Amino acid sequence: MLFSVAPASEIENNTSEKRIHMRELVRTVVTPKAEKSLRAGHPWVFAEEITSVSGAYSNGDIVDVYSQKEKYLGSGFINDNSKIRVRVISTNANDRFDAAFWARRVRYALNYRKSVMPGDDFKCCRLIFGEADGFPGLTVDRFGNVLVAQTLSLGMELIKNTVFAELVSQLREMGEQIDAVYERNDASLRRKERLEQGKGFAALDGMRSDLDGSVLISENSIKYKVDYFNGQKTGFFLDQKYNRAAIRQIARGRTVLDCFTHTGAFALNAAAAGAEHVTAVDVSEDALTSARENARLNGLEDRLSFVCRDVFELLTELSGAGKADYDFIILDPPAFTKSSSTVKNAVRGYKEINLKAMKLLPRGGYLATCSCSHFMTDELFRQMLHDAATDAGVSLRQIEARQQAPDHPILWNVPETNYLKFYIFQVV
Repeated sequence: MLFSVAPASEIENNTSEKRIHMRELVRTVVTPKAEKSLRAGHPWVFAEEITSVSGAYSNGDIVDVYSQKEKYLGSGFINDNSKIRVRVISTNANDRFDAAFWARRVRYALNYRKSVMPGDDFKCCRLIFGEADGFPGLTVDRFGNVLVAQTLSLGMELIKNTVFAELVSQLREMGEQIDAVYERNDASLRRKERLEQGKGFAALDGMRSDLDGSVLISENSIKYKVDYFNGQKTGFFLDQKYNRAAIRQIARGRTVLDCFTHTGAFALNAAAAGAEHVTAVDVSEDALTSARENARLNGLEDRLSFVCRDVFELLTELSGAGKADYDFIILDPPAFTKSSSTVKNAVRGYKEINLKAMKLLPRGGYLATCSCSHFMTDELFRQMLHDAATDAGVSLRQIEARQQAPDHPILWNVPETNYLKFYIFQVV
């Protein structure tokens, strides 16, 4: 992308508004609705919100966004193939979107993680969380010496290697060893940006591409074997890190039912904390194979049993029997809704499992329950829990209300970054 440079004297005499015109960026004009959203800090412009475009561009280019009154609102990646037509990356009229710009963005993201994920937690955390870090559509997770990335927007796809190289360089300057960057671009969301799906090692100088896709990590002093070739998303769900630690004290001495256990993270935390026994349930035998291996890695096989069942069916069966031997139930389901159109069905699903769990628990028992869907808002989730408790004939004594770990930062002006709800209750 080209930039014209005015003489220094002219620059000094110009206002920021005039400086905008020195950049050879296509100008888009948006509706008052989009202007209001952008001024409130949301970084998306939808296709129907663009009223005019001045100049020619290629999809993935950076364009300037203006109001209908000719006020600069921001600059971002444009893609005609996406409903999100422009993803704003800056509201500073003086930014130049060169390598130095992305180096600063990487530095901000890493310094933030060093602050909120200190010590060993920095070796296993999310380094870049899309829009929350100013990298729209980009996720980068760190698993020890390997970075695993997922790119879901065309603009980031075009400059991703610049970002990856900067991440590796700055991490090494911090004394961190990074051997490889692996791309998990097999997500179906890429099709919405007309991007091909695939996965493989990023072609970066000095990076390895001969690794076997398995890495050993430690979280809350528990070891996990992460399959970043084939595991869900980037291979491991990092957002529940501190929520897993939060259930430990309650789990001590209890008989625990961990539903939707996946690779066993909550179950392992409960067992390591001294639970009398943990039953871990998941519908996927492949996931349970990983969970069993993780139990062996930590020497916890004798405290865990694994059941391959549909959780809805199992809870229905246990509820029909009228009793169960569990005094702590953990519900960590996948997202039941990924769009606003299916929220009502999701509410029914969440209510069903929570209602049955509440009925199964003895008075004084404990429930940890969560939702990882942005569309299932906290208000909806709390109302669902209230309704489930009423139908179960119990009261909920709240112990903790939690969210995602801080390496998945929440921007208050971007509701989509606020997605994880996690509650711990005593059922009375």
